[in-house]
Amino acid sequence: MLKKFLTPATILIILGALIGTSLVLYAWRLPPFTSSIEMTDNAYVRGYVTTLSPQVSGYVVDVPVQDYQSVEKGQLLARIDDRIYRQKLAQAEAALATQRAALDNSRQQETAAQARIASSEAAVDSVNADLEQAESQSNRQDSLIRSGVVATSAQEQAHAARDRARAAMAQAKAAVEVSRQDLQTIIVNRNSLEAAVANAQAAVELAKIDLSNTEIRAPRDGKLGEVGVRVGQYVAAGTQLMAVVPKDVWIIANFKETQLAGMTVGQPVEIRVDALDRKVLKGRVERFSPATGSEFSVIKADNASGNFVKIAQRMGVRIAVDDTTEAASLLTPGMSVTVRIDKSVGPA
Repeated sequence: MLKKFLTPATILIILGALIGTSLVLYAWRLPPFTSSIEMTDNAYVRGYVTTLSPQVSGYVVDVPVQDYQSVEKGQLLARIDDRIYRQKLAQAEAALATQRAALDNSRQQETAAQARIASSEAAVDSVNADLEQAESQSNRQDSLIRSGVVATSAQEQAHAARDRARAAMAQAKAAVEVSRQDLQTIIVNRNSLEAAVANAQAAVELAKIDLSNTEIRAPRDGKLGEVGVRVGQYVAAGTQLMAVVPKDVWIIANFKETQLAGMTVGQPVEIRVDALDRKVLKGRVERFSPATGSEFSVIKADNASGNFVKIAQRMGVRIAVDDTTEAASLLTPGMSVTVRIDKSVGPA
Protein backbone atom coordinates (compact mmCIF):
# COMPACT_ATOMS: atom_id res chain seq x y z
CA MET A 1 0.00 0.00 0.00
CA LEU A 2 2.82 2.40 0.95
CA LYS A 3 4.62 1.62 -2.28
CA LYS A 4 1.47 2.46 -4.18
CA PHE A 5 1.43 6.02 -2.79
CA LEU A 6 5.21 6.61 -2.94
CA THR A 7 5.36 6.92 -6.67
CA PRO A 8 8.17 9.01 -8.22
CA ALA A 9 5.71 11.84 -8.92
CA THR A 10 4.51 11.88 -5.34
CA ILE A 11 8.08 11.92 -4.07
CA LEU A 12 8.93 14.87 -6.34
CA ILE A 13 5.87 16.78 -5.13
CA ILE A 14 6.77 16.16 -1.50
CA LEU A 15 10.40 17.19 -2.12
CA GLY A 16 9.25 20.31 -3.93
CA ALA A 17 6.96 21.25 -1.07
CA LEU A 18 9.73 20.70 1.46
CA ILE A 19 12.19 22.76 -0.58
CA GLY A 20 9.63 25.54 -1.06
CA THR A 21 8.79 25.60 2.62
CA SER A 22 12.47 25.64 3.50
CA LEU A 23 13.10 28.54 1.14
CA VAL A 24 10.24 30.54 2.67
CA LEU A 25 11.47 29.81 6.18
CA TYR A 26 15.00 30.79 5.17
CA ALA A 27 13.89 33.97 3.43
CA TRP A 28 11.90 35.06 6.49
CA ARG A 29 14.60 33.88 8.93
CA LEU A 30 12.13 31.61 10.71
CA PRO A 31 13.12 28.52 12.70
CA PRO A 32 15.19 26.54 12.05
CA PHE A 33 16.92 29.15 9.93
CA THR A 34 17.13 31.98 12.47
CA SER A 35 20.46 33.82 12.34
CA SER A 36 22.15 36.72 14.10
CA ILE A 37 23.51 37.99 10.78
CA GLU A 38 21.49 40.64 9.00
CA MET A 39 22.24 41.79 5.48
CA THR A 40 20.80 44.06 2.83
CA ASP A 41 21.68 45.07 -0.69
CA ASN A 42 19.61 48.25 -0.35
CA ALA A 43 22.77 50.18 0.50
CA TYR A 44 24.77 52.86 -1.24
CA VAL A 45 27.89 54.93 -0.83
CA ARG A 46 27.17 58.53 0.13
CA GLY A 47 29.38 61.65 0.25
CA TYR A 48 29.36 65.44 0.41
CA VAL A 49 28.57 66.30 -3.20
CA THR A 50 28.70 70.11 -3.34
CA THR A 51 27.13 71.80 -6.36
CA LEU A 52 28.83 75.12 -7.10
CA SER A 53 26.89 78.14 -8.34
CA PRO A 54 27.89 81.80 -8.74
CA GLN A 55 26.50 84.54 -6.53
CA VAL A 56 26.84 87.17 -9.27
CA SER A 57 25.92 87.24 -12.94
CA GLY A 58 28.12 87.86 -15.95
CA TYR A 59 30.09 86.28 -18.78
CA VAL A 60 32.55 83.52 -17.92
CA VAL A 61 36.06 84.48 -19.04
CA ASP A 62 38.11 81.58 -17.70
CA VAL A 63 37.56 77.90 -16.78
CA PRO A 64 40.99 76.50 -15.84
CA VAL A 65 39.75 73.02 -14.80
CA GLN A 66 38.47 69.90 -16.55
CA ASP A 67 36.03 67.07 -15.87
CA TYR A 68 36.91 64.73 -12.97
CA GLN A 69 40.01 66.73 -12.05
CA SER A 70 41.39 66.66 -8.51
CA VAL A 71 41.31 70.11 -6.90
CA GLU A 72 42.50 71.65 -3.65
CA LYS A 73 40.64 73.98 -1.33
CA GLY A 74 40.74 77.54 -2.65
CA GLN A 75 41.75 76.53 -6.17
CA LEU A 76 40.25 78.69 -8.94
CA LEU A 77 37.56 76.83 -10.86
CA ALA A 78 35.98 79.57 -12.97
CA ARG A 79 36.16 83.35 -13.34
CA ILE A 80 33.41 85.78 -14.34
CA ASP A 81 34.14 89.09 -16.10
CA ASP A 82 34.79 91.48 -13.21
CA ARG A 83 35.01 94.86 -15.00
CA ILE A 84 31.55 95.98 -13.92
CA TYR A 85 32.18 94.91 -10.33
CA ARG A 86 35.52 96.74 -10.20
CA GLN A 87 33.80 99.93 -11.33
CA LYS A 88 31.06 99.43 -8.73
CA LEU A 89 33.76 99.09 -6.09
CA ALA A 90 35.45 102.30 -7.29
CA GLN A 91 32.08 104.06 -7.24
CA ALA A 92 31.39 102.87 -3.69
CA GLU A 93 34.86 103.98 -2.53
CA ALA A 94 34.29 107.44 -4.08
CA ALA A 95 30.96 107.74 -2.27
CA LEU A 96 32.69 106.74 0.96
CA ALA A 97 35.35 109.42 0.42
CA THR A 98 32.60 112.02 -0.11
CA GLN A 99 30.82 111.05 3.10
CA ARG A 100 34.07 111.07 5.06
CA ALA A 101 34.84 114.55 3.71
CA ALA A 102 31.41 115.73 4.85
CA LEU A 103 32.07 114.27 8.29
CA ASP A 104 35.47 115.97 8.49
CA ASN A 105 33.82 119.25 7.43
CA SER A 106 31.30 118.78 10.25
CA ARG A 107 34.14 118.37 12.75
CA GLN A 108 35.75 121.54 11.39
CA GLN A 109 32.44 123.37 11.73
CA GLU A 110 32.26 122.21 15.33
CA THR A 111 35.69 123.67 16.01
CA ALA A 112 34.66 126.93 14.38
CA ALA A 113 31.42 127.02 16.39
CA GLN A 114 33.32 126.51 19.62
CA ALA A 115 35.58 129.41 18.63
CA ARG A 116 32.54 131.59 17.96
CA ILE A 117 31.16 130.72 21.39
CA ALA A 118 34.44 131.75 22.99
CA SER A 119 34.40 134.98 20.99
CA SER A 120 30.80 135.70 22.00
CA GLU A 121 31.58 135.02 25.67
CA ALA A 122 34.56 137.42 25.43
CA ALA A 123 32.24 140.02 23.93
CA VAL A 124 29.91 139.54 26.90
CA ASP A 125 32.80 140.23 29.27
CA SER A 126 33.72 143.37 27.31
CA VAL A 127 30.15 144.65 27.23
CA ASN A 128 29.78 143.83 30.93
CA ALA A 129 32.75 146.10 31.69
CA ASP A 130 31.17 148.88 29.63
CA LEU A 131 27.86 148.35 31.44
CA GLU A 132 29.48 148.58 34.86
CA GLN A 133 31.21 151.79 33.83
CA ALA A 134 27.98 153.25 32.40
CA GLU A 135 26.01 152.38 35.55
CA SER A 136 28.70 153.95 37.75
CA GLN A 137 28.67 157.08 35.64
CA SER A 138 24.85 157.19 35.77
CA ASN A 139 24.89 156.81 39.57
CA ARG A 140 27.42 159.65 39.92
CA GLN A 141 25.33 161.94 37.75
CA ASP A 142 22.27 161.13 39.83
CA SER A 143 24.16 162.12 42.98
CA LEU A 144 25.41 165.34 41.42
CA ILE A 145 21.91 166.22 40.23
CA ARG A 146 20.59 165.82 43.75
CA SER A 147 23.37 168.17 44.94
CA GLY A 148 22.57 170.68 42.16
CA VAL A 149 26.16 170.61 40.86
CA VAL A 150 25.52 169.54 37.24
CA ALA A 151 22.84 170.11 34.63
CA THR A 152 20.16 167.54 33.86
CA SER A 153 21.55 167.11 30.33
CA ALA A 154 24.62 165.36 31.73
CA GLN A 155 22.35 163.04 33.72
CA GLU A 156 20.32 162.21 30.60
CA GLN A 157 23.46 161.41 28.65
CA ALA A 158 24.65 159.10 31.44
CA HIS A 159 21.28 157.31 31.53
CA ALA A 160 21.34 156.90 27.74
CA ALA A 161 24.86 155.42 27.88
CA ARG A 162 23.72 153.05 30.61
CA ASP A 163 20.71 151.89 28.58
CA ARG A 164 22.88 151.36 25.49
CA ALA A 165 25.28 149.26 27.57
CA ARG A 166 22.41 147.16 28.90
CA ALA A 167 21.10 146.60 25.34
CA ALA A 168 24.60 145.67 24.21
CA MET A 169 24.81 143.17 27.08
CA ALA A 170 21.50 141.55 26.05
CA GLN A 171 22.71 141.42 22.44
CA ALA A 172 26.03 139.85 23.48
CA LYS A 173 24.27 137.20 25.59
CA ALA A 174 21.93 136.43 22.68
CA ALA A 175 24.96 136.04 20.41
CA VAL A 176 26.43 133.49 22.85
CA GLU A 177 23.16 131.53 22.84
CA VAL A 178 23.02 131.60 19.00
CA SER A 179 26.58 130.26 18.84
CA ARG A 180 25.71 127.47 21.28
CA GLN A 181 22.65 126.52 19.24
CA ASP A 182 24.76 126.47 16.07
CA LEU A 183 27.14 124.07 17.81
CA GLN A 184 24.26 121.85 18.91
CA THR A 185 22.91 121.78 15.35
CA ILE A 186 26.30 120.65 14.07
CA ILE A 187 26.49 117.91 16.72
CA VAL A 188 22.96 116.68 15.91
CA ASN A 189 23.74 116.57 12.19
CA ARG A 190 26.90 114.64 13.02
CA ASN A 191 24.88 111.52 13.76
CA SER A 192 23.38 111.49 10.27
CA LEU A 193 26.81 112.09 8.73
CA GLU A 194 28.32 109.22 10.72
CA ALA A 195 25.44 106.98 9.64
CA ALA A 196 26.06 108.00 6.03
CA VAL A 197 29.75 107.08 6.41
CA ALA A 198 28.80 103.69 7.89
CA ASN A 199 26.37 103.10 5.03
CA ALA A 200 29.04 104.00 2.49
CA GLN A 201 31.51 101.65 4.20
CA ALA A 202 28.96 98.84 4.01
CA ALA A 203 28.46 99.57 0.32
CA VAL A 204 32.23 99.28 -0.20
CA GLU A 205 32.32 95.94 1.60
CA LEU A 206 29.38 94.65 -0.47
CA ALA A 207 31.15 95.76 -3.65
CA LYS A 208 34.29 93.93 -2.50
CA ILE A 209 32.26 90.79 -1.81
CA ASP A 210 30.65 90.95 -5.26
CA LEU A 211 34.08 91.42 -6.83
CA SER A 212 35.51 88.44 -4.95
CA ASN A 213 32.48 86.36 -5.97
CA THR A 214 33.47 86.70 -9.62
CA GLU A 215 36.03 83.99 -8.83
CA ILE A 216 34.50 80.58 -8.08
CA ARG A 217 36.91 78.57 -5.95
CA ALA A 218 36.88 75.04 -4.55
CA PRO A 219 35.33 74.99 -1.04
CA ARG A 220 37.45 71.97 -0.04
CA ASP A 221 39.75 69.27 -1.41
CA GLY A 222 38.16 66.72 -3.71
CA LYS A 223 37.37 65.81 -7.30
CA LEU A 224 35.21 67.60 -9.81
CA GLY A 225 32.22 66.12 -11.55
CA GLU A 226 31.38 67.18 -15.08
CA VAL A 227 32.28 70.82 -15.70
CA GLY A 228 29.12 72.25 -17.22
CA VAL A 229 30.28 75.85 -17.72
CA ARG A 230 32.15 77.15 -20.77
CA VAL A 231 34.14 80.28 -21.56
CA GLY A 232 31.85 82.96 -23.00
CA GLN A 233 28.74 81.56 -21.36
CA TYR A 234 26.50 84.03 -19.53
CA VAL A 235 25.64 82.77 -16.06
CA ALA A 236 23.24 84.14 -13.48
CA ALA A 237 23.24 83.75 -9.72
CA GLY A 238 22.31 80.17 -8.89
CA THR A 239 23.38 78.63 -12.22
CA GLN A 240 24.88 75.17 -11.61
CA LEU A 241 28.44 75.19 -12.88
CA MET A 242 30.01 71.99 -11.54
CA ALA A 243 30.18 69.79 -8.47
CA VAL A 244 33.01 69.05 -6.02
CA VAL A 245 33.11 65.64 -4.37
CA PRO A 246 35.39 65.40 -1.29
CA LYS A 247 37.06 62.16 -0.29
CA ASP A 248 34.89 61.65 2.80
CA VAL A 249 32.38 58.85 2.16
CA TRP A 250 30.09 56.64 4.22
CA ILE A 251 27.42 53.98 3.67
CA ILE A 252 23.66 54.36 4.05
CA ALA A 253 22.07 50.92 4.43
CA ASN A 254 18.28 50.63 4.52
CA PHE A 255 17.34 47.70 6.76
CA LYS A 256 13.82 46.43 7.32
CA GLU A 257 12.42 47.27 10.73
CA THR A 258 12.26 43.53 11.46
CA GLN A 259 16.06 43.38 11.14
CA LEU A 260 16.91 46.16 13.59
CA ALA A 261 16.44 44.33 16.88
CA GLY A 262 19.87 43.82 18.42
CA MET A 263 21.71 46.32 16.23
CA THR A 264 23.74 48.85 18.19
CA VAL A 265 26.12 51.68 17.42
CA GLY A 266 29.68 50.48 17.04
CA GLN A 267 28.97 46.97 15.77
CA PRO A 268 31.38 45.82 13.02
CA VAL A 269 30.06 45.65 9.48
CA GLU A 270 31.20 43.80 6.36
CA ILE A 271 30.83 45.83 3.19
CA ARG A 272 30.90 44.24 -0.25
CA VAL A 273 31.31 46.69 -3.13
CA ASP A 274 29.86 45.75 -6.50
CA ALA A 275 32.24 48.00 -8.44
CA LEU A 276 35.31 46.48 -6.74
CA ASP A 277 34.60 42.86 -7.69
CA ARG A 278 32.66 42.27 -4.48
CA LYS A 279 35.71 43.06 -2.38
CA VAL A 280 35.02 43.05 1.37
CA LEU A 281 35.73 46.22 3.33
CA LYS A 282 35.43 46.86 7.06
CA GLY A 283 33.11 49.34 8.71
CA ARG A 284 31.02 49.96 11.81
CA VAL A 285 27.52 51.15 12.64
CA GLU A 286 27.73 54.88 13.24
CA ARG A 287 24.13 55.99 13.85
CA PHE A 288 20.50 55.25 13.07
CA SER A 289 17.95 57.36 11.21
CA PRO A 290 15.43 59.13 13.49
CA ALA A 291 12.54 57.86 11.33
CA THR A 292 11.76 55.40 8.57
CA GLY A 293 12.18 56.38 4.95
CA SER A 294 8.42 56.68 4.42
CA GLU A 295 8.28 59.52 6.97
CA PHE A 296 10.64 61.59 4.82
CA SER A 297 8.71 61.06 1.58
CA VAL A 298 6.88 63.99 0.01
CA ILE A 299 3.58 62.09 -0.21
CA LYS A 300 2.75 60.45 3.11
CA ALA A 301 0.86 57.14 3.25
CA ASP A 302 -2.75 57.34 4.45
CA ASN A 303 -3.20 54.27 6.63
CA ALA A 304 -6.71 55.23 7.78
CA SER A 305 -8.44 54.49 4.48
CA GLY A 306 -9.78 51.10 5.61
CA ASN A 307 -7.79 48.91 3.21
CA PHE A 308 -4.55 48.96 5.20
CA VAL A 309 -1.88 46.38 4.36
CA LYS A 310 1.02 46.06 6.77
CA ILE A 311 4.36 46.50 5.02
CA ALA A 312 7.72 46.30 6.76
CA GLN A 313 9.30 49.74 6.64
CA ARG A 314 12.98 50.44 6.12
CA MET A 315 15.22 52.42 8.46
CA GLY A 316 18.40 54.10 7.32
CA VAL A 317 21.60 53.05 9.09
CA ARG A 318 24.74 55.12 8.61
CA ILE A 319 27.90 53.02 8.44
CA ALA A 320 31.39 54.46 8.72
CA VAL A 321 34.08 52.96 6.50
CA ASP A 322 37.05 52.09 8.73
CA ASP A 323 39.06 50.32 6.05
CA THR A 324 42.23 52.21 5.02
CA THR A 325 43.16 49.98 2.08
CA GLU A 326 43.52 51.22 -1.48
CA ALA A 327 40.16 49.69 -2.32
CA ALA A 328 38.45 51.87 0.28
CA SER A 329 39.97 54.96 -1.30
CA LEU A 330 38.20 54.04 -4.56
CA LEU A 331 34.73 54.38 -3.03
CA THR A 332 32.70 57.15 -4.61
CA PRO A 333 29.17 58.40 -3.82
CA GLY A 334 26.43 56.46 -5.58
CA MET A 335 28.12 53.04 -5.65
CA SER A 336 25.95 50.05 -4.72
CA VAL A 337 27.11 47.85 -1.85
CA THR A 338 25.91 44.92 0.23
CA VAL A 339 26.35 45.05 4.00
CA ARG A 340 26.34 42.30 6.63
CA ILE A 341 26.01 42.90 10.36
CA ASP A 342 26.50 40.15 12.94
CA LYS A 343 24.23 41.22 15.81
CA SER A 344 25.86 38.67 18.12
CA VAL A 345 29.09 40.68 18.05
CA GLY A 346 29.22 43.64 20.42
CA PRO A 347 30.50 47.13 19.55
CA ALA A 348 34.18 47.27 18.71
